[in-house]
Amino acid sequence: MSSDGNKKQFWKRNAAKVPGSIQHVYGAQHPPFDPLLHANLIKAGNKPPPATPGKPKKATTFQEFESITSDAWDVGDDDDELLAMAAQNLNIEVVMETANKVIENHSKQQEKQRQDETSELDRREDDTQEEVAEDDEDNEEEEEEDRVEEGDATSPEVLFGSQSSPYTDGRLVKSHSEAPIGSPKDAAGEHAALHRQRSLPHRPPVIPLVARMADQNTSGTPAMTEREASRLDKFKQLLAGPNTDLDELRKLSWSGIPRQVRPIAWKLLSGYLPANAERRESVLQRKRQEYFGFIQQYYDSRNDEHHQDTYRQIHIDIPRTNPLIPLFQQASVQEIFERILFIWAIRHPASGYVQGINDLVTPFFVVFVFEYIEEEVENFDVSSLQEEALRNIEADSFWCMSKLLDGIQDNYTFAQPGIQKKVKALEELVSRIDESVHRHMQQYEVEYLQFAFRWMNNLLMRELPLRCTIRLWDTYQAEPEGFSHFHLYVCAAFLVRWRKEILEERDFQGLMILLQNLPTMHWGNEEVSVLLAEAYRLKFAFADAPNHYKR
Repeated sequence: MSSDGNKKQFWKRNAAKVPGSIQHVYGAQHPPFDPLLHANLIKAGNKPPPATPGKPKKATTFQEFESITSDAWDVGDDDDELLAMAAQNLNIEVVMETANKVIENHSKQQEKQRQDETSELDRREDDTQEEVAEDDEDNEEEEEEDRVEEGDATSPEVLFGSQSSPYTDGRLVKSHSEAPIGSPKDAAGEHAALHRQRSLPHRPPVIPLVARMADQNTSGTPAMTEREASRLDKFKQLLAGPNTDLDELRKLSWSGIPRQVRPIAWKLLSGYLPANAERRESVLQRKRQEYFGFIQQYYDSRNDEHHQDTYRQIHIDIPRTNPLIPLFQQASVQEIFERILFIWAIRHPASGYVQGINDLVTPFFVVFVFEYIEEEVENFDVSSLQEEALRNIEADSFWCMSKLLDGIQDNYTFAQPGIQKKVKALEELVSRIDESVHRHMQQYEVEYLQFAFRWMNNLLMRELPLRCTIRLWDTYQAEPEGFSHFHLYVCAAFLVRWRKEILEERDFQGLMILLQNLPTMHWGNEEVSVLLAEAYRLKFAFADAPNHYKR
């Protein structure tokens, strides 16, 4: 270690930057660089540090390196001296002068802003007073007659409170017009707040692109083209008959179902409703009554010892279901989902509730809500629906979800053998259709089960926006064994769709991050249609060729 004298000589004679040395940072603790003020510093004899520090001598031995740097991190009496040396380079008068200038400029800007706001408010108040004066002159005689007829004068508070709300649906809406009348000073403060609010652009609640459920293509084409209108007419004609031809309905539905007829089409394709039109109403009433009979019979047992674990897991998973869509964060919607999932779990003890089943309710719920509303559903308040409509949506969602799960229940039984088989089949299929992608995954030791388990368990709902899932399910319900068999080919086409991005990743971590966060938030009907077409090609090539499918 060097002596104290050597330390001081070292620090004073060395211009090179040393680790731990104090460096002036302009714009942080010290005032910004000003050429005029800097000239004063030079005149005062405070020379600025050199722009480029000298290159220190390179140490050739560890002993030399130690002798150079051993005192760089020492703490002790020399710390106070270092701080004093740093302070000497800074003229206190210059600092105060610069700070005063900054404060003075800031004060002038604030004063100018206040004057602008005051003049704007005065102008608005003058305009408002002129309008009120004109209205008072026009209505003075009518109000006088009304006062005579009523027998007493109405107080300003009553007149204010009796003003009609801009909303006529009977809901309480807080607005500036509902604020209590106060002193002119309070009114001026409110006007200032209102002026500041109006000066900002109006920003309605923003729904992230991934959470939007508008049934439109990403290219921005109109919601209803001539072709789509023609397809809608075909659906309506087919559904209007006394007996719906389900085979013809499947052919039409494979390419997508118009939103207007999707609820009835899904109920027919899932087997929930009969093809005979005369029987449908009676079947609906019977099945809905049966579901709410299950509620009365089983739902109170959710807190029993042998059911409380199931209910607790459902209660935890429901808020996680599509958290970006406000519709699913409403308490009444979450209660509906809890009842649907708990009743299904009680009635299917072989599998019970498994995480991921909660996602499968959402497409049915959204589609059946569309049966009762015209506007977009993302921010729709379900409490505005009649109770009967809400009960119908709940029962229909339960039965259609049950029909879906009946075909893939082995995905959710113990050890989930259905998913294990499908993931293995996906690996074999990808090795045939794109060997380079398959070998790339093997090279970086990426197991298909690590990313494809979720694809099978949630039917790609975590990888695609909900609007794309609904379009995908149009085809799944039109395709024989769509959810259990055709889904495999959709997953294979989906994986190969990202071939370029996969081959660009050169490590395990990069591949897993990509496969678990695929960029599909901008997807729409066009992208899903291309995906389904490729999946159908794969199915046509491999489904009926087992020898070619397996190695």
